[in-house]
Amino acid sequence: MGNSAYKNVARLANPANDAALVGGMFRKAGFDTVDIKLDLNGSEMRRALRDFGGKARDAGVAVVYYAGHGIELDGVNYLIPTDATLETDSDVLDETIALDRALFAVEPAKQLRLIILDACRDNPFAKTMKRTIASRAIGRGLAKVEPTSPNTMIAFAAKAGSTASDGDSKNSPFAAALVERLPTPGLDLRKAFGFVRDDVLKNTGYKQEPFVYGSLGGDDVALVAAKPAATGPQANPDSDIRRDYELALQLGTRDVWTAFLNRYPSGFYTDLAKAQLNRISAEDARAAAAEKARLAEEEKARLAAERAKKAEQEKAAAAAKAAEDARIAAEKAKQIEEAKAAATEQRRKDAEAAAKALADKQAAEKALAEKIASEKAAAELAAKEKAQRDAEQKVAALAPAQSAPSLSPLETAKLVQSELRRVGCLAVAADGDWNASSQRSLTLFNQYAGTKLDPKLASFEALDMIKSKPGRVCPLVCNRGFKADGDTCVKIACRAGYRVNDDNECEKVQDKKPVAAREDATNRDAERKQVESRPAKPQTSGQIVCGVGIGGCRPVRPGCRLEQKNSSNVEVCN
Repeated sequence: MGNSAYKNVARLANPANDAALVGGMFRKAGFDTVDIKLDLNGSEMRRALRDFGGKARDAGVAVVYYAGHGIELDGVNYLIPTDATLETDSDVLDETIALDRALFAVEPAKQLRLIILDACRDNPFAKTMKRTIASRAIGRGLAKVEPTSPNTMIAFAAKAGSTASDGDSKNSPFAAALVERLPTPGLDLRKAFGFVRDDVLKNTGYKQEPFVYGSLGGDDVALVAAKPAATGPQANPDSDIRRDYELALQLGTRDVWTAFLNRYPSGFYTDLAKAQLNRISAEDARAAAAEKARLAEEEKARLAAERAKKAEQEKAAAAAKAAEDARIAAEKAKQIEEAKAAATEQRRKDAEAAAKALADKQAAEKALAEKIASEKAAAELAAKEKAQRDAEQKVAALAPAQSAPSLSPLETAKLVQSELRRVGCLAVAADGDWNASSQRSLTLFNQYAGTKLDPKLASFEALDMIKSKPGRVCPLVCNRGFKADGDTCVKIACRAGYRVNDDNECEKVQDKKPVAAREDATNRDAERKQVESRPAKPQTSGQIVCGVGIGGCRPVRPGCRLEQKNSSNVEVCN
């Protein structure tokens, strides 16, 4: 079962695809009966489980796979149909399907009862659901379960109390790992789910850990039986020759290689055996030459000891030298033959490796072709069922349209405000007062969502349109000195010597330089006139200085005197 098209919350992308993929996997694995049901309401889910329970009465293995929304209430897990509203926590008992109902459907199976739940996604119903009892617990994800029936297993996409990812591709990470691992022939189910756990952890950055509850007996339980070992003439025709060659290579004697050549007079391994035989012949020639050189040396020593004639000694020395040269030549010949034998042995290993690589490539291509065929069959099945559902919906559309829910304008406005807060377009609390702030938030939603809703009215059309958006629509706007981090604004922290500028970026603080102040001419003239207007104080010197630059005549300042320079009097101050 895969529920994607929920009517009262945002649509889930993958459950319908996941159900079709897993159903195709079970059909390929050889299961006698596989029912794939997509986008079921409450009554359809109950009927599907009832029908499946009847088919499982004579079954050895029964499996229920569910992908979609689930919820945990007071420690009990429930599966959520597509038509659920769940306005209050008490609605869970009436509008959902308890997990025990699925366990009851697989109960008649004799060998294995398996429930697989890809229903641990973040539940949007829990965020808007009203609590009738404050102490009632609504958990995150699903609650831990302990099956009471023997040979029963329940596999969660994420361990109890945590949520699972819907994935970025057309299938969830959990479903993709299931179809990869479960149909392995002869693989025990517990080990297969262990591989599923490792794959999901790796593909989600170790954020999602699948978990299995329940227990099985000591015998291996595989969904697909192991393939019987191949018999008859399917083995490689060169396997016997290669086995005899490797045995001869271990013994390495002349007689063994001669016997191998007598049995296999031609072929690839025959050439390799000849090279090994040549190597042994070169070794024998080297040993014979070395022995001859040793005997010559002994003869030379004997003749020298007996004080033989010079001619005999020279003859013996020449014979010894010739023997030594022969030994050296034999040694070189041996090295050449060993190199040839090593080269032929390396060619043998390369040829066998190439043959194995070709066989592995052919096996991989066959497996890929089978996988593509399975996915194509699953896609065709999903398309066929979608066409059937579309036809049913078309017939249903001929019925009179359902009337809008009977809610007061205050309640409708409050619901629209709550949804506007969820998509980031309204910052104030939802109080049901459809004021100017609420109208501006709906106008902002129209701007970023590309809709044309009437902002003056909180309507059901606006509520449905905003609910269809799964995440934030209006961008997060932060004040100066703050930046957006997810759905919140955080203060921008600059390092020492830096500050936040008008562009909300950190810039270095510039050192202030001293600025030379220009003397204000207006103030200077006013002070001069004030001084000139005062009565002159009596000076002890009695001297007066006059000039154009000082605006007339004035007494010489205290501590100063007049001196004549260039035919004019100049005031000089020490």
